[in-house]
Order: sequence, then structure tokens, then C-alpha cells
Amino acid sequence: MKLPVNINDLLTARTVEWERLEFKAGWNPQAVLHTMCAFANDFHNFGGGYIIIGVDDDNGRPVLPPAGLPVAQLDAIQKEIVEIGYRIVPYYHPIIAPCEVDGRHILVLWATGGQTRPYKAPVSLAKGEREFAYYIRKGSITVRAKHHDETELMSLAATVPFDDRMNQSATLDDLDLGLIRVYLKQVKSDLFQESTEMDFVQLCRQMNIVDGPDESVWPKNVGLMFFNDEPSRFFPQTQIDVVHFPEGPGANSFTEKTFKGPLHTMLQDALSHIRSIVIKEKVIKHPDRPEADRFFNYPFPAIEEALCNAVYHRSYEIREPVEVRILPDSITVGSFPGPDRSIRDQDMREFRFLSRRYRNRRVGEFLKELEMTEGRGTGIPKMLREIEKNGSPEPIFHTDNDRTFFIVELPIHPLFVEDLKRKQVTPQVTLQVTPQVIELLKVLHGEMTRFQIQERLGLKDRFHFRDAYLTPALEKRIVEMTIPDKPRSSKQKYRLTEIGLTLQKEYRK
Repeated sequence: MKLPVNINDLLTARTVEWERLEFKAGWNPQAVLHTMCAFANDFHNFGGGYIIIGVDDDNGRPVLPPAGLPVAQLDAIQKEIVEIGYRIVPYYHPIIAPCEVDGRHILVLWATGGQTRPYKAPVSLAKGEREFAYYIRKGSITVRAKHHDETELMSLAATVPFDDRMNQSATLDDLDLGLIRVYLKQVKSDLFQESTEMDFVQLCRQMNIVDGPDESVWPKNVGLMFFNDEPSRFFPQTQIDVVHFPEGPGANSFTEKTFKGPLHTMLQDALSHIRSIVIKEKVIKHPDRPEADRFFNYPFPAIEEALCNAVYHRSYEIREPVEVRILPDSITVGSFPGPDRSIRDQDMREFRFLSRRYRNRRVGEFLKELEMTEGRGTGIPKMLREIEKNGSPEPIFHTDNDRTFFIVELPIHPLFVEDLKRKQVTPQVTLQVTPQVIELLKVLHGEMTRFQIQERLGLKDRFHFRDAYLTPALEKRIVEMTIPDKPRSSKQKYRLTEIGLTLQKEYRK
């Protein structure tokens, strides 16, 4: 079998943290059994892990080239792995992949978080052994669960993270082979070469994006999130709304753009849009040295990290989008709900976000393999480093006592504040408008709803109407909202401003 990640990436921990890797120089069935059990229990919702047999380690790092396993023993070891899987209660089997590294043969076991935890295994494989125990991961080692850990593990019995659950409202046809192959190629998986000829169900099983017996296979939620063109059909409001208020949220003009699609595509498209309309650079030259200082209004890597974290940690059971608000002096990234309660308020104030629970273990796994998010616990430090390097103010984190939402606020760099003040003193309004705005001027009378204006114009596509007619008119301050503080209000109407009324008279003449 092939792995969904490249073996070299595993050995360098490029896409998988060290606590999710266990190296074994040789075949030790009892040690492998206990680690399989620990990964199956997935105590911290990390998504399980990998056991690499045939590679020794030095303080957790692989010793290369590997010692390897005798070719003649590979088949026997694989059969024994299957046998010891039946010793776990309830029984559990990892995906086994023989690999070759530097001319040596090794075995990689992909032990994903189990659907029916908690799991326990015999303390010893000695004949007649009847004592069983629960095993979990503590850092990079496997340990027997103590009383308080065992109690907490029991509480997780029915808590399979939402992204790792089967979705019985979907079918296998909802998983797109093309999207799967694009992903496999992007992460340089060996599965890519075989995916065209491999049985589709077998391919999906190896990627752990389906579950159920062969006669009744169902996609997992994470499979639909990444490998379906319209995840929002299954998880409403799976989208990123980017709302731009060039003159502040109280002004009459704003633009809104919605991004949908597979999570990673949606994320990449939203980030490209933000980069193109937001990021500005200021170069300061010095007479006493040749090197100039370069500053950005916002460090883009910090925006990138904030938005990736929002997509990673939001709840896909809550029908609320991730929202990016671009204001004159800050950018905010909001998602629902807020951080896990294991993160204390004081920790947030001190920028420490080390959670003991991850809401979407599989979403994080895929985003990390795509190198779109950092390892667990490193996202906020990376954001702070980029902010400090750019000389920007520290971020501000907002939530409430019930942790129902989470907003990351990134203030603008001080050098760009003066530019904002100058714009406020000498506002400029251009009266050059498009033919579509002229058509809108002809039909807008009094206060009208969006639907009424569209009907007058004979337009059915509301997105085309918004992008070509309404948004340009709002940006030019030709049209204003009757309820500017609530742009999405169901009672929202539009009317001409003084500028709009003047233009309307001119065009009538």
C-alpha cells in the first residue's frame, strides 16, 4: 500500500510533528502494539500517527541511512501486525506500507485516530496474559494511561471529531478523483502514480477519507471538505467572506467578495485577493547608508496565518462563514466558535495558544501536508515574528466569556496612519462612471430593494448585478444604503446620494 504523504517528508518531519512519529530500529511486536493502541486513542485529537519500523532514532530523530528490515521477513511481519491488531479491544488495524529508503527496506504503519475509542491492549504478549491497559501519547513517547488520563479518555468515547465522521447524506460519487489526484501530486505522494489504475474505494481508504464496510462505504466529512467542488452543499456557509470598508464600517460604500470551493482552494483564492487589494509597501531611504528600510501596511504572512487558523479551527457544524473585514486602519479575521476552553484568558493575553483539544484533526492534517498552516502551537509565534519583523503593532484577540467567536485584529503599521489622515482631510470623488452605473441611475427612484432594482434592469444574476452595477455605484458614493450599519439586513434598501441625484439629472438632459 502507498501512503498519502511522501516517505522523505515523514523522515524529516516536514509535514508531520515529531510527537506523531515513532521510530523502531527492529521488529518489536509488543512495543508496536502499544503505540498502535496509543495512536488509535488519539488522546489529543492529533489524527493518530506513523510508526516507522526499520529506522533507529537518536533523541527522536531518525538515524539515516536506515538499518532496514530483512526482505525475507517483511511478509511475516505484516501478517503479525494484522494479528496483533486483533489483540486490541475493540480490534484496530493500521494501514501498512512497505517502503525503500537508501536501498534499505522499511515498514511504515499509518495509525489514524480510531472511530470507536477508547482502545486498550494487553500489557504483555506473553502467553496467558490477561491484563489490559489503555495507552496514549505523551509528547513523543507512548505511555500507559494513568487514572485521570483514563477518565478523560473514557469521556472521549463518543467524541469522534466532526471532520473525521462518516457523512451518510453523501455518496462516493461526491468525491472527485481529479481533485484527489491534484492533491496527491501537490504533496508528492507515491499514491499519485497509482491512483489512475487503483480501485477508487481502495484509494479513498488509503487516504482515510471514507469508512464503512465494502458493501456500505460512506465519505468522511474531511473528504467532502477537500475533494468536492461544493463543500457548502454539505456544510452550509463553508466560505470566506472578504468585506472591504475603504471609509470605515459606518460609511455608505463597501465591497464584498465570497470565496467557496474545496477548503484549500477557497483559502488560496481568498489570500490572493487580499494580497492584491490590501498589501502596500513603503520604502524609506537613508542618507547615511545604502540600504533602505521596507515596511508593509500589514505583514502578509501574519494575515495568511490568521486566515489559515480560522479555516482550520472553525466549526463546520455552525452555519457561519469565516469573515475578513478590511478596515481603513486594521484587518480582522473572525470565525465561530472561539478557542477551546483549555486555553485560558491569561494565555491568550500572553499569546500562548497551546490547546489540549483540536476541533478538526483531519483538516489540520491536510492543510499541514499542503504546507498551508504551521505545526500545532507554532501558528501564533510565527504571526508574532512576522509582525515584529515588520514593526507593526501587536495583534489583538477578541472573544467572549462563552467562547462563541474568535476575532484576530491586525492593526495597520504606524507609517501608514498619516496616509489615512490625509485621505480623510482631502477626500476625492471621481464622477467617471461605467455604462452599467448609468443604467442603474436611470431606474433607481426613491428607496428600492436590491430585487426591485434588478427587476427594473431585467437582470436575474444577483452576483453580476452586485459586481457590475451596485458595488461600483456604492464605491463612487452615487448610491447609499438606508441601513449602512447592517449591510446584510433583509430590510436593506438603496437610494441615490446628492452626487447620484446630480448625475441622474445630468444624464437625463
